[in-house]
Amino acid sequence: MPLEAIERFLPMDKKQITTQLPHEEILQLKRWNTPTIYNGWEQLTEHDPAQAAINLEATTDFMPQMGPMVGWAVTLQVEPSQSRHKADGVHRAEEYREYISGAPGPKIVVVQDLDKPATTGSFWGEVNANIHRALGCVGTITDGAVRDVDEMTNAGFKALARRLCVGHAHVVPVNWGCEVQVFGQRVEPGQLIHADKHGFLAIPPGEEKGLLDAAVFMDENECNTVIKAVRGASGCPQPELLKRLNQSVADFGEAARNKFGNPGEFGD
Repeated sequence: MPLEAIERFLPMDKKQITTQLPHEEILQLKRWNTPTIYNGWEQLTEHDPAQAAINLEATTDFMPQMGPMVGWAVTLQVEPSQSRHKADGVHRAEEYREYISGAPGPKIVVVQDLDKPATTGSFWGEVNANIHRALGCVGTITDGAVRDVDEMTNAGFKALARRLCVGHAHVVPVNWGCEVQVFGQRVEPGQLIHADKHGFLAIPPGEEKGLLDAAVFMDENECNTVIKAVRGASGCPQPELLKRLNQSVADFGEAARNKFGNPGEFGD
């Protein structure tokens, strides 16, 4: 039986996550900010770019100086307000770490805080940041809280979260390797994530290939058309400037349409 057929009958945390991109391409994706990657993805996707893949609620990047992070999603649910989860907490944590260690890296831990909209405690701090960094994780996206921000940064572990908090409360892993919902967006294990101070982009499965080339092309398209027209407009009379600008927008759309069959952000 093919692997894909077998996996349909496995719990999500037992499924094998197969990365769709070579590591060197991940490194190149990290060189661009998340809006640039979005511009490329928009040309490739079959989904609505106004709703799919992006955070629909505000996030805060607590380590913007670290730049973007790119990795494959591993997922977790926590409920820090509920002490009952600690009854089997050590065993839960061991199984959760086994799940994390078995997934290919680089990994981004996407954490749904089941206490939302309340914020009781943080799964993240100096200890968990160092543990997860050792297990191949580069950062987290959590719709809960983080703490020990300086120590997390020192560990090289980036965090996008809703807020800061002081304590960890009763936080232990509750569910993992499952679909989670964070910042108004559903994320499944194995999705490619690109995130920075602007928010995050969780690429729908099957849309990873060609992403880098599309992002680079659209960035060059902007520079060769619209940006070129307006940055070279010093002293240009307004009627001539408007003419150049209108032509540059048309040129931008034509280049995008010729490449992808889609005129891009300005439309037809």
